[in-house]
Amino acid sequence: NKTTLKACILVISVLCFDYVIGHVSYSIPEEMAKGSLVGTIVQDLGLDLKRLKSGKARLYTRDSAEFIELNKERGVLLIKEKIDREALCRQTTPCALHFQITLENPLELFPVTVEITDINDNAPVFQKEERIFEISESAAVGSKFMLEKAVDPDIGINGLQRYTLKPIDNFILKSHPQSDGSKKVEMILQKPLDREKQEHISLILTAEDGGEPQMTGTMQIHITVLDANDNAPVFSQAIYKATITENSEKGKLVIKVTASDADSGQNGNVTYVVGNSMDPVSKLFRITRKGEVILDGPIDYEKEKIFNLDIEAIDQGGLSDSSKIIIDVSDVNDNSPTINMISTSASVPESSALNTVIALISVDDPDSENNGKVNCVINENVPFNIKFTSSNIYSLVTDGELDRERHSGYNIIVTCSDEGVPSLSSSVTLTLQISDVNDNAPVFERSSYEAYIIENNTPGVSVFTVKAKDADWNQNARVSYILEDSSVNGVPVSSYVSVSADSGVIHAVRSFDYEQIKDFQFCVKAQDGGSPPLSNNVTVKILIQDQNDNPPQVLYPVQSGGSTVAEMVPRSADVGYLVTKVVAVDVDSGQNAWLSYKLQKTTDRVLFEVGLQNGEIRTIRQVTDKDAVKQRLTVIVEDNGQPSRSATVFVNVAVADSFPEVLSDLPVIPYYPPRYSDTLGTGTLPHVYNYEVCRTTDSRKSDIKVGRTGSQNMLIMDPSSTGTMQRMQSEKSILDEPDSPLQVRMR
Repeated sequence: NKTTLKACILVISVLCFDYVIGHVSYSIPEEMAKGSLVGTIVQDLGLDLKRLKSGKARLYTRDSAEFIELNKERGVLLIKEKIDREALCRQTTPCALHFQITLENPLELFPVTVEITDINDNAPVFQKEERIFEISESAAVGSKFMLEKAVDPDIGINGLQRYTLKPIDNFILKSHPQSDGSKKVEMILQKPLDREKQEHISLILTAEDGGEPQMTGTMQIHITVLDANDNAPVFSQAIYKATITENSEKGKLVIKVTASDADSGQNGNVTYVVGNSMDPVSKLFRITRKGEVILDGPIDYEKEKIFNLDIEAIDQGGLSDSSKIIIDVSDVNDNSPTINMISTSASVPESSALNTVIALISVDDPDSENNGKVNCVINENVPFNIKFTSSNIYSLVTDGELDRERHSGYNIIVTCSDEGVPSLSSSVTLTLQISDVNDNAPVFERSSYEAYIIENNTPGVSVFTVKAKDADWNQNARVSYILEDSSVNGVPVSSYVSVSADSGVIHAVRSFDYEQIKDFQFCVKAQDGGSPPLSNNVTVKILIQDQNDNPPQVLYPVQSGGSTVAEMVPRSADVGYLVTKVVAVDVDSGQNAWLSYKLQKTTDRVLFEVGLQNGEIRTIRQVTDKDAVKQRLTVIVEDNGQPSRSATVFVNVAVADSFPEVLSDLPVIPYYPPRYSDTLGTGTLPHVYNYEVCRTTDSRKSDIKVGRTGSQNMLIMDPSSTGTMQRMQSEKSILDEPDSPLQVRMR
């Protein structure tokens, strides 16, 4: 029955590669209706419908797609188009369709074979409906007359089984099996003919097959009885053998045959014909009157490897003999390998392990022997390899480390060559993209950074920008900047600076004061957007730059609201006499702390000058009687900033040779020290304080000591005068105001 489905599942041993699982075979009759069930493939493969869908199951074949289709919803194989076994395979047995079912994620391959069995859908057919013989009445009993064979495209029991001939008064029928499986049919004379009794004889030749129901074909045989030709032609060989190369040109001589006839004259003339002209083979060859077999059409080894040609030799009397020519076709390397991609991956992660399968490739070459042996290679200098898997299947696998940052993609050229001479080859190119994995941490442009900001800045101002790059791609390369927790002088660094997460811009959170903090450092982390994220740190050092925001500070002479110290200069002082020294400092830095001293001139006959750099007040001429005892000098101390800042200091000087002389020039004093002495006998008073100054261009490194009691030239006071001196120091300076007390310092 046509609709009967007989499925045979053959589970073969698992191949050495786990993605070729097993082999499933089915057997179905030809001529099944479209949509008929071939087999429940999902059950027979031990799969489920979800796997068919998730694996994007598909049927891969080069020649079977037009007949079989895969229904993924039901997990079955169905007839796509009605199959005619005779058109598909002719006499070849078994007749089968071969294809593969492929699944992805992971890649799996299931070979499937569907055998097409024959049904009795063809009756035996003779090429001609009738055959005419002219047979001499002198034909000997046992004379053979070759009959045309019927053709039945079916095979096996459904094919041609036997012939019958009716009536059998003069002739009987004999058939002889031949090497190609067909039967040679001969009509044999079993009773002498008598033209005078029966000039015309009609017979019916019937060909029968063995199918159910049985089918037949018939041919009418008309015999005209002639006179005396009692010898039939005889071939020199019962079977001839020849060889011809495929793709030979039309007109090529294949072989020459000969048949002899013992008769003479016209009865001995032999002509040759190709028998069974319905066979397609008869269209490829012709035979001349001389017995030369000539190629008359194209031959292709890949379609037919051997031909069986029936020939006849017939004399003028209608007597004949038959023979067979077996023609072997030799192969020529005329087919390049055919490369087909069964399944491919468009991309592969750069972290893929060795031997990861990226493609399955089918390679076919229909030529024979070495002409059909194929070897496949890929282009050099790529981290991939091609491996022979099974049958004609190759796998393309990873064979080295993949790094998207060095190579984001590859063009893999697969070249397959056969072993023919000369060799033929084919190539295909597979474009493969390498997908990114977060395997690179952000890298800063520098190993460390230094940035400068001028003090007294506006909070929120941009200080500097750190920049890091990540060699990865997309989210894995998206860098964020994070301020690492730390402290500066016990305060969180976040109260000093902030970092923009997207741009890496560092902003000052507060206004900085150079005099309080000169520099500080912190760490910034660059972190990518991968999972898990990767990061790197960098140290940033911020240096505060000084502004001239502090005026000079005068350390000496001390300016206060109490008693004022006066410096004494003897009238005998030489030019250049050191009166005193103005000492000042500036807490700023650099040139902002470079100080210069200037004396504000008040009279035309200036007695004193001040050193521009050292602040020393010296006489610039001899003292005269015209010079007032009381001198008040104004010294301006100025730094070198832009713009500069300054401070003013007042220095009181008494021009006299002795302390009483100073007093005589002044109003009466309420409290006068009872006793002073000069340790050096010079008549001058020592300074109450000595000082030491060491100056450098950097005011931060200057050293000044003030307030140390002088070891020489000191004013010696009687203990009983302590109270008097204390009272004097509590009054205003008499050099400043007429009613002020006086402290006089002398060298």
